[in-house]
Amino acid sequence: MWQQLVYGVVEGAMYALIALGYTMVYGILGMINFAHGEIFMVGGYAGVLATGLLLASGAPPFLPLLLAGGVLFAMVASSAWGATMERVAYRPLRGSPVLCPLIVAIGSSFFLSNLVMVCQGNVRLRAPSVARDWLVTTRLHLGGDVHVSALEIAILGAAAVMMAGLTLFIRSTRLGRAMRATAQDRTMAGLMGVPIDRVIAATFLIGSALAAVAGFMWALYNSAILYTEGYLPGMKAFTAAVLGGIGNVPGAMVGGFLLGIVEGLGVGLVSSDYKHVYAFVTLLLVLLVLPRGILGERVAEKV
Repeated sequence: MWQQLVYGVVEGAMYALIALGYTMVYGILGMINFAHGEIFMVGGYAGVLATGLLLASGAPPFLPLLLAGGVLFAMVASSAWGATMERVAYRPLRGSPVLCPLIVAIGSSFFLSNLVMVCQGNVRLRAPSVARDWLVTTRLHLGGDVHVSALEIAILGAAAVMMAGLTLFIRSTRLGRAMRATAQDRTMAGLMGVPIDRVIAATFLIGSALAAVAGFMWALYNSAILYTEGYLPGMKAFTAAVLGGIGNVPGAMVGGFLLGIVEGLGVGLVSSDYKHVYAFVTLLLVLLVLPRGILGERVAEKV
């Protein structure tokens, strides 16, 4: 059971990173970016490809260099896609009926997954073993049969740094204050001189970069990634955002970890056959008691 708890916390960290993108966009625009799961998947592909290219170019198999290169390229690729989608697909529909952006988001999701399939094929892209084997085989024993690998420690550490950095950014920087003001009242923020378009574009960039880090981690953790693997993690991350209170950044973090832990314990105590059911059962039970999610919707700190 304790080993499953470790697995759950690690998966929860990745869910939380993806959920942050959902909750930030909803907090500012009031829309659900259903293509966010595919942004996560693009980040996974980009990170694995960058790592492979570094090795093929003769770069030394120095693990920190390979991982840093993979993470940076993944963030750039996913951020570029996120910013392009916001500018081309979502911005022209701002102010339109609420179903229009939703339909465009679903269409963007299908477009991205099929584009990756056409460009990379319909087989799983495997992570280079040089970038993964040592991280998986090096383990820290916590007692009994419980252990945590270097890769799991790296995932938790990277997620903690990203979440702490995002929290400080939102609370302490000028752009972060502009994002909070836009989330609270977009019209009034615009009248007070806040560059709304720039704030929204930055929100998509940041959310996409966080999803890219999660995508690269996911590819390393599962040894490979497939073009269809944006859908289910994306839906679970959206569930996590709703669990924590959609539009609330701390809530997305709490929801992500809670969802991962529930899945991990469910697999260990019940059965792995129902792994994908645990998330939605948890959502139903929580919302029956707390309709706004665990942390609710705190208007002054939506993002």
